[in-house]
Amino acid sequence: MIEKAVAALKADKARAIDMFNKGEGGFKDRDLYVFCFNVANGKLIAGQASLLGTDVRTLKDKSGKVFGEEIFNSAKEGAFTEVGYMFPRPGQTELVQKVSYVTKIGDIGCGVGYYNRT
Repeated sequence: MIEKAVAALKADKARAIDMFNKGEGGFKDRDLYVFCFNVANGKLIAGQASLLGTDVRTLKDKSGKVFGEEIFNSAKEGAFTEVGYMFPRPGQTELVQKVSYVTKIGDIGCGVGYYNRT
């Protein structure tokens, strides 16, 4: 899904962000979704609706791990970096292990993560 998101951003950034937020075009599958942030200010522009506008760098889990800063710093053009952290599934509050693949496309950082099924 992350490779498909990269292609969509390169084709039409505004339309891609809109599709990510609406979960259209195959960009939402159960609890898999695309999240994106502006690399200039860290603000989330796609992903869970309750977090839009949040500076990704400030996100931390209950153990105190500031995983958002790791996600922000891991976004590199042309590379997919794996970042592990604890995060609730959409619409839930219980934290579960999540791994996201993060990349950078121009001025946008994006990721797609999967939740541990155990």
